[in-house]
This record gives sequence, structure tokens and C-alpha cells, in this order.
Amino acid sequence: MDFSEYTGPSKEWLVLEPALPTRTPGLTTEELKAITNKGREDVAARDMMEQDLSSRVIIHDHRIPTRDNQTLEARSYRPSNTNNTNPSKPLPVYIHLHGGGFLFGTLASEDAICSRIVTSLAEQENTPIVVLNVNYRHTPEHAYPVAWNDTEDAFHWVHDHLGEIGGDGERVVMGGISAGAWLAASTALAQNLARDGELAARPRIRGMVLMIPGLVHYKCYRAQVERLRDPGVSSWVENRDAPVIPLKTVEMFMGLLGVEGGEGLEGDLRLNPGNARGEQVAGLGPVTVGVAGMDPLRDEGLLFAQLLSENGVPTRTNVFRGVPHGFRRFGEKLSVCEKWDAVMVEGIKWALRDAVPGPFEIHAF
Repeated sequence: MDFSEYTGPSKEWLVLEPALPTRTPGLTTEELKAITNKGREDVAARDMMEQDLSSRVIIHDHRIPTRDNQTLEARSYRPSNTNNTNPSKPLPVYIHLHGGGFLFGTLASEDAICSRIVTSLAEQENTPIVVLNVNYRHTPEHAYPVAWNDTEDAFHWVHDHLGEIGGDGERVVMGGISAGAWLAASTALAQNLARDGELAARPRIRGMVLMIPGLVHYKCYRAQVERLRDPGVSSWVENRDAPVIPLKTVEMFMGLLGVEGGEGLEGDLRLNPGNARGEQVAGLGPVTVGVAGMDPLRDEGLLFAQLLSENGVPTRTNVFRGVPHGFRRFGEKLSVCEKWDAVMVEGIKWALRDAVPGPFEIHAF
């Protein structure tokens, strides 16, 4: 395969990039985390106000116990327009997992995106749902596999507290952005492969929405490169110095997971869902994949989508040409941000249908 045609940069990005703020050198990881999280929370709070989202959703906070006797924050969002939904009627559930390289992200940083999903589906698509936003734990304090454990614990909590969130356990979709998409894919694949135990006993995850996903640890990337026409067309080569998230930043994020190399690491599908084989993904519910063209992670998302499509999984594959990882933060400055929102909303709706498999096709914007 060769996906280099999607790299870019786009004309809109060329206009935007010179105005990007420069990073302050010499920050510690703790300082970088605090600054980034505050910036993300400020943007979410602004969008909640400017887009009048607060009045259109009902928000509740929850506490999720973990297997190591800690507690996660979680927040549910439900449409407030009773013309669209009976407040007592169980709704499909979308479990949302934020991005941030396993380092960044808070509960409040996701308020706007979760509220937009709820209002768009209820008001425009006549598909009311409840979104559960899970604040899994982060590096460097919590290395692999804590975030993975937290995600599974949250999945089980949803099924044990359907009455509390007003959810329908037979219609649970999982998804997220970047690291969050990675966690969603790992959890769905683990359930797909489970033959006994708690994951196997739960209703099947109906589908996934994977936006700009990471799916393979950099120590385990060999099998990805072998599927390409030539190593030189790899997104890790072409987008090595990409804006926003260059390869060195990806490697920094993954390094904080504390994964030690060793025999069998590439085959650890919890860590590397992108290294799964065809028979291991067969049977998964419908999957929507969204990939940024100017992203070091571009190829692993597209190769995973190809694997799914070729093994009978209904899959919708979308590429946002010529923009970098995390481009959605730039809002109205990039027209593809509107496409991003539409892909997420339609992906959730599509996962709840009886979708049928089709050929591997890329829809580029």
C-alpha cells in the first residue's frame, strides 16, 4: 500500500500554519501537562457557551471504581429536548475516550465534543443517545496497562449502571480520539477474542468510531511497514517532521507508557490492536475510521481499516487531506473540521444499524 497522496499540506493549512504559537522550550512533563490541559478546558468552555450547548444537554457526573481500588471520573451527557426522547427511555450509549497521547486530557476538556455529539444526533439525526466521557488515568504516573484496565473497568461499569445513566446495554458503541481510539480498539478486540470471562459475558460492543487512531507501539511497528509498497512511503517517514505532532512527540508519548521490549511484544494485541490478523478482527461490529493525511499515525489507521474491510467487518474509511494530527482544535479555520464532526456523528449512527460489509474504500476530504 501507499497512502502518500493524502499527505499535503492543504491550502488552508498553509495559510494557518504561520500563525501557530511557538512552544515554550524546557518545560517539564508536569508543566506541559498543566498548560495543555488548561488550554483544552478553556476551548471546551468557550464552545459550550458560544454554541449554547449547556442548555441542550443534561449532564451528570459519576464515579467509577477500578480494579486496583482507585476511582475514575466520568460524565454523562443526554439530550434535554424531551420532544426527541422520553427521559425514562433507555438510549444507546457512546463511550467516549479522549486523546492526548495517554498524557493529556481531563473530564472538562471533552465537554464540548461530547455535547456536540449528543445534540447533533438528537436534533439533526433523530437518534438520541447518551454519551459517557471517561477520564482514564494518564502517564507518567500511570504506565501501561493502567489506561487499558481503566477502559475495561468503565465498560463493565456502564453495563452494571445502565439505570443510572439511562442506557441500553445492547446498543453500546465505543470510540475516541488518538490514544482514546487506541483504547477503544484494544477493548473491542479483546472482547472479540474472549471465549470466557467477564468481557465475553457482556453484550457485544455494537461498533467503534476511531478518529486519528494510534494502534501500534513504535517498538512493534515492523509488521506495519511490511504492508507498504516501500518503507520510504511510510507516514513515519513522510510525516516525521509534521506540525503539531511530529514523530519525536509520538515517541515521547509512547515512551512514557513504560513498555519494555522483549519477545512477543509485537503480538501483544492489547498494546497493538493494529497488529491483529484477519481472523482475529472478523466478527467486530461496524467501524468508522478517520485519519489525518499529514500525521505520523496515518498509515496504521488506514492499514487497520483495510484489514477490517477485507475480513468482513463493515468499515467506513475517511481521510482528511493535508492536515496534521489533532487538527480539529482549529475549528472554523479549517473547513475539514466540519467534516470531522459529521464523520463522528454518522459513525455512531451507522454503528447502531445492521450495516453490511463492503470493499476497502477511502473517502477523502
